[in-house]
Amino acid sequence: MKRKLLAVVAAGAIALGGFVVVYAQPGPGGAGCAHGHAFGLGHLTEKLNLTSDQQTKVQPILDQAKPQIAAIHQEAMQKAKTVIDSTLSQIRPLLNADQQKKLDAIQKAHQDMMNAKKELHDAMQE
Repeated sequence: MKRKLLAVVAAGAIALGGFVVVYAQPGPGGAGCAHGHAFGLGHLTEKLNLTSDQQTKVQPILDQAKPQIAAIHQEAMQKAKTVIDSTLSQIRPLLNADQQKKLDAIQKAHQDMMNAKKELHDAMQE
Protein backbone atom coordinates (compact mmCIF):
# COMPACT_ATOMS: atom_id res chain seq x y z
CA MET A 1 0.00 0.00 0.00
CA LYS A 2 2.77 2.40 0.95
CA ARG A 3 4.64 1.61 -2.27
CA LYS A 4 1.57 2.23 -4.37
CA LEU A 5 0.98 5.54 -2.63
CA LEU A 6 4.59 6.60 -3.24
CA ALA A 7 4.33 5.57 -6.88
CA VAL A 8 1.13 7.55 -7.33
CA VAL A 9 2.59 10.61 -5.59
CA ALA A 10 5.80 10.40 -7.65
CA ALA A 11 3.89 9.96 -10.91
CA GLY A 12 1.60 12.84 -10.03
CA ALA A 13 4.50 15.10 -9.15
CA ILE A 14 6.28 14.26 -12.38
CA ALA A 15 3.13 14.76 -14.42
CA LEU A 16 2.47 18.07 -12.71
CA GLY A 17 6.09 18.98 -13.28
CA GLY A 18 5.62 18.36 -16.97
CA PHE A 19 2.53 20.52 -16.96
CA VAL A 20 4.35 23.31 -15.16
CA VAL A 21 7.33 23.23 -17.45
CA VAL A 22 5.20 23.10 -20.59
CA TYR A 23 3.19 26.11 -19.55
CA ALA A 24 6.23 27.97 -18.28
CA GLN A 25 8.09 27.57 -21.58
CA PRO A 26 7.65 29.85 -24.52
CA GLY A 27 6.42 28.07 -27.59
CA PRO A 28 3.47 26.02 -28.74
CA GLY A 29 1.21 25.38 -25.80
CA GLY A 30 3.33 27.44 -23.43
CA ALA A 31 3.06 30.90 -21.92
CA GLY A 32 5.03 32.50 -24.71
CA CYS A 33 2.64 31.22 -27.32
CA ALA A 34 -0.22 33.67 -27.01
CA HIS A 35 0.42 34.78 -30.62
CA GLY A 36 -1.68 37.91 -30.40
CA HIS A 37 -4.04 36.58 -27.78
CA ALA A 38 -3.94 37.19 -24.07
CA PHE A 39 -4.20 33.53 -23.03
CA GLY A 40 -7.62 32.77 -24.41
CA LEU A 41 -9.07 36.25 -24.26
CA GLY A 42 -8.37 36.48 -27.96
CA HIS A 43 -10.97 33.82 -28.54
CA LEU A 44 -13.56 36.39 -27.53
CA THR A 45 -13.32 37.89 -31.00
CA GLU A 46 -14.34 34.54 -32.40
CA LYS A 47 -16.94 33.54 -29.83
CA LEU A 48 -18.59 36.95 -29.69
CA ASN A 49 -18.56 37.41 -33.47
CA LEU A 50 -16.95 40.82 -33.07
CA THR A 51 -17.00 43.10 -36.07
CA SER A 52 -13.73 44.30 -37.62
CA ASP A 53 -14.21 47.66 -35.88
CA GLN A 54 -14.76 45.95 -32.52
CA GLN A 55 -11.73 43.70 -33.07
CA THR A 56 -9.61 46.78 -33.84
CA LYS A 57 -10.69 48.33 -30.54
CA VAL A 58 -10.36 45.13 -28.48
CA GLN A 59 -6.91 44.10 -29.76
CA PRO A 60 -4.94 46.90 -28.01
CA ILE A 61 -6.67 46.02 -24.74
CA LEU A 62 -5.65 42.37 -25.15
CA ASP A 63 -2.12 43.41 -26.13
CA GLN A 64 -1.86 45.53 -22.98
CA ALA A 65 -3.04 42.66 -20.75
CA LYS A 66 -0.79 40.03 -22.32
CA PRO A 67 2.52 40.95 -20.58
CA GLN A 68 0.77 41.29 -17.22
CA ILE A 69 -0.84 37.89 -17.57
CA ALA A 70 2.45 36.38 -18.77
CA ALA A 71 4.29 37.75 -15.73
CA ILE A 72 1.68 36.39 -13.32
CA HIS A 73 1.69 33.05 -15.12
CA GLN A 74 5.50 32.81 -15.10
CA GLU A 75 5.64 33.56 -11.37
CA ALA A 76 3.00 30.94 -10.62
CA MET A 77 4.82 28.34 -12.72
CA GLN A 78 8.11 29.05 -10.94
CA LYS A 79 6.44 28.66 -7.55
CA ALA A 80 4.83 25.39 -8.65
CA LYS A 81 8.17 24.12 -9.97
CA THR A 82 9.77 24.88 -6.60
CA VAL A 83 7.09 22.83 -4.83
CA ILE A 84 7.45 19.96 -7.30
CA ASP A 85 11.25 19.93 -6.96
CA SER A 86 10.92 19.91 -3.18
CA THR A 87 8.35 17.13 -3.30
CA LEU A 88 10.52 14.96 -5.52
CA SER A 89 13.57 15.56 -3.32
CA GLN A 90 11.54 14.30 -0.34
CA ILE A 91 10.19 11.30 -2.25
CA ARG A 92 13.49 10.24 -3.81
CA PRO A 93 15.07 8.89 -0.57
CA LEU A 94 11.98 6.74 -0.01
CA LEU A 95 12.47 4.93 -3.32
CA ASN A 96 14.58 1.84 -3.83
CA ALA A 97 17.47 1.88 -6.32
CA ASP A 98 15.34 0.63 -9.23
CA GLN A 99 12.64 3.22 -8.56
CA GLN A 100 15.25 5.96 -8.35
CA LYS A 101 16.67 4.88 -11.73
CA LYS A 102 13.19 4.91 -13.18
CA LEU A 103 12.54 8.37 -11.73
CA ASP A 104 15.85 9.56 -13.22
CA ALA A 105 14.89 8.13 -16.62
CA ILE A 106 11.47 9.78 -16.50
CA GLN A 107 12.98 13.13 -15.55
CA LYS A 108 15.63 12.85 -18.30
CA ALA A 109 13.01 11.91 -20.89
CA HIS A 110 10.92 14.87 -19.82
CA GLN A 111 13.91 17.21 -20.04
CA ASP A 112 14.82 15.84 -23.48
CA MET A 113 11.26 16.43 -24.64
CA MET A 114 11.32 20.01 -23.34
CA ASN A 115 14.67 20.66 -25.04
CA ALA A 116 13.34 19.28 -28.33
CA LYS A 117 10.24 21.42 -28.02
CA LYS A 118 12.36 24.51 -27.42
CA GLU A 119 14.58 23.68 -30.41
CA LEU A 120 11.50 23.27 -32.59
CA HIS A 121 10.07 26.56 -31.37
CA ASP A 122 13.38 28.35 -31.97
CA ALA A 123 13.71 26.87 -35.47
CA MET A 124 10.21 28.00 -36.35
CA GLN A 125 11.01 31.55 -35.21
CA GLU A 126 13.90 31.86 -37.70
